Amino acid sequence: MNIGVLGGGQLGRMLALAGYPLGHEFVFVDAAPEALSGLGSHIIAAPDDDAALTELAGRVDLVTYEFENVPVASARAVAARVPVYPSPAALEASQDRLAEKRFFQSLGIPTAPFAAIGDRPALEQASRTLGMPFILKTRRFGYDGKGQAVIRTVGDITPAWDRLGDVACIAEGFVRFARELSVLAVRGRDRALAFYPLVENLHADGVLRRSLAPAPAMSPELQQAAETIATRVLEALDYVGVLAIELFQVDGTLVANEMAPRVHNSGHWTIEGAETSQFENHVRAITGAPLGSTAPVGVSAMLNLIGDLPDIAAVLAVKGAHLHLYGKQSRPGRKVGHVTIRSDDPAALARRTKRIEALLG
Repeated sequence: MNIGVLGGGQLGRMLALAGYPLGHEFVFVDAAPEALSGLGSHIIAAPDDDAALTELAGRVDLVTYEFENVPVASARAVAARVPVYPSPAALEASQDRLAEKRFFQSLGIPTAPFAAIGDRPALEQASRTLGMPFILKTRRFGYDGKGQAVIRTVGDITPAWDRLGDVACIAEGFVRFARELSVLAVRGRDRALAFYPLVENLHADGVLRRSLAPAPAMSPELQQAAETIATRVLEALDYVGVLAIELFQVDGTLVANEMAPRVHNSGHWTIEGAETSQFENHVRAITGAPLGSTAPVGVSAMLNLIGDLPDIAAVLAVKGAHLHLYGKQSRPGRKVGHVTIRSDDPAALARRTKRIEALLG
């Protein structure tokens, strides 16, 4: 099949690398001429360019997307011509943090307490109802720690409101969690479901730094709870493809944070650490192929490369290390690649991960 992809970042690149061995071809729409480093056919245009969308629909059998800020109107315009997976409804549910929280609640999925914020008086009221500290987030376009601020005191309210640009926001109560987790699920066109094991994530400054898979000390009950949450979302949206849901573990329960209707950073470990990677399973799902096994192969750690590249030879000298570079120029805060370390032994994995982390500084 010819698969169209809205977006040309590293996720699109890894989708193509997984899809080419299955006999598929790819056409990407991305405004950056340097996107994809020459991989695949590239329509250089913004994802809301009508002419580009018309061209894309005429060249492919179906369309997917690799980032969730694709304009919903664009996805719907393409869907009028060729199938789009996941559906535009999944995009719409995930793009607005307030709508996303309300969607979770409508499905009986626990979330942090929250309040819609349209002006500074509403923010001041939220400080009283939610208590301190709480998090102020823009409702749209925030990612990797952008578009949010922690409100610890009354004195933080005005600077945070001004810094976020006087736009519609959501205030979220602080969740006292034991750890951050994520679940990756995949649903096929035939409604078949598959789930990867829960992953433990470590963030710094709002950016994912490390994922451990499967998450250590994970009970079958917690895995089942995560799968139940994901199933409710998948079925409510008649979803096709890979879905990621970020979760907080609070005692023995799970609280939903955010979802991403696409392949996800916390699933990069699956390339070497699972029988079928998230990228291959996304391609399988959207093309109607049988889903692959999501079973882990040993234990894995994934480390993001942020800003600068490490000593490549030193990374590759670590047993079980697999380096993925995205062809991006180094820039502070930018994800330029990742390293996955795999082992059959958790203790050996921990030692190797520490060696790589030392190389990353």
